[in-house]
Amino acid sequence: MPPTALQPVRGTRDLIGEEQRRHQRVVDTARRIAALYGFEEWATPVFEDTRVFSRGLGDTSDVVSKEMYTFTDRGGDSITLRPENTAGVCRALVSNGLAQAGLPRKVFYAGPMFRYERPQKGRYRQFHQIGIEVLGAAEPLADAECIACGWHIQQELGIAEGTVLEVNTLGDAESAAAYRAALVAYFAGHKDRLSADSQVRLEKNPLRILDSKDAGDRALLTEAPTIFEHLTPAAAAFFEAVTRHLDRFGVPARRNPRIVRGLDYYSHTAFEFVTDRLGAQGTVMAGGRYDGLVEEMGGPPTPSVGWAAGVERLALLLEAGGLTPAVPRPVAVIPVGEAAEGPALDVAQALRRAGVVAEMAYKGNLKRRMERANRSGALAAVIIGDAELAEGVAQLRDLDAGTQETVPLAEVPGRLAP
Repeated sequence: MPPTALQPVRGTRDLIGEEQRRHQRVVDTARRIAALYGFEEWATPVFEDTRVFSRGLGDTSDVVSKEMYTFTDRGGDSITLRPENTAGVCRALVSNGLAQAGLPRKVFYAGPMFRYERPQKGRYRQFHQIGIEVLGAAEPLADAECIACGWHIQQELGIAEGTVLEVNTLGDAESAAAYRAALVAYFAGHKDRLSADSQVRLEKNPLRILDSKDAGDRALLTEAPTIFEHLTPAAAAFFEAVTRHLDRFGVPARRNPRIVRGLDYYSHTAFEFVTDRLGAQGTVMAGGRYDGLVEEMGGPPTPSVGWAAGVERLALLLEAGGLTPAVPRPVAVIPVGEAAEGPALDVAQALRRAGVVAEMAYKGNLKRRMERANRSGALAAVIIGDAELAEGVAQLRDLDAGTQETVPLAEVPGRLAP
């Protein structure tokens, strides 16, 4: 009896075919546009000392309390698969001695993240993110430029019309303290109506109640105070500068006072790009300003701002818009007879060096190889037999038009190069 076929672990999947092409389009586009804004790509480990995340994300966040993949390794150390990458980038800044000079650092990253949560469409236990961080910039222009870069990436992907930017401020430390007191006073009066999780948040971090998905909690938010009633003049001026810069960048935005970040290290700007093209409204890109995280990693105070976006969500928007990248059409190189195999291989390599996808069937007569070329969607076939070898030529067949011509072997790559 044959063994049972093994399947991927729940919450993971294989990226093959159209899914892989959409995924790669997102990452490649983001990498290219981020580079235009001066971002340098960093690659940090997929697992870190657990303290990197427990310090940075806060004990009250769902990520730390419920979702992290944490284990003890053979040396007795607590290790965590990264649930996000901002904390890892900040750790890298400090541990590589980059936090003292040469700031700001503009960082782009792309890669897999891991969270133990209920799998659903567009959300997996191993998922992928792209993101950017500006480390060491206190100016509101940095916030606006980060957002503009994210908007530019969406425009290049062709999905910008399907997303909306919502922006909020979390204020400075004084604003946050006043707002926290107002939230505690308000929710304390409705404590019996709060979910169990939000009753805990009320004691530890009441701002997190604004991010609750519980229907009862959300009903209470309609009358809850907003941060704008508690901003200091300096915090209000910072937010006004961010929105002014966004206008100059040409990024449309709407204010949403209920946006908070799910992590504990944010201040001032918080934003989300949301969409309703995937069913219920969902977030595809989110971030904000965090001025204390580098310090949590053992570095100096370092004002920073950035965002992360789910590659799976962005890829779904490509699919919804019919924007799946096409497979490059190959050229089939077909030797007829053993003597033609070597010269045919030379032609295939010359085509590849010229930027042309070239395929050679490993076996079969001319008829079978032509059938394979047609099945692959090849745009042309280069046929080389004994007669062609004798004259130093190839038969170049246009598989769309059905025409054929004789071409000198040395001219084949130039005729087919893009």
